[in-house]
Amino acid sequence: MILPRTILKQDLAKKLYPQSSNTTSAMQLLRKEIKQSQELNSKLDLLARNRRAHYYTHKQLEVILEHFCISQKEFEGL
Repeated sequence: MILPRTILKQDLAKKLYPQSSNTTSAMQLLRKEIKQSQELNSKLDLLARNRRAHYYTHKQLEVILEHFCISQKEFEGL
């Protein structure tokens, strides 16, 4: 399976944190996880063209999924 070219940050947060009550809290959890992991944060910084974009690129998504130990098949099933 192929990962999407881009994914909205809010959509990714909802998939990774389905137990969150709403999108805002899921986004906060995702931002907190990225901020706390220096390795993940630095990898995303290297790949980011526009830090304030509302989406993650394919390569950024791969790095995030690798950090969360989620395969592409598992991600598609979320």
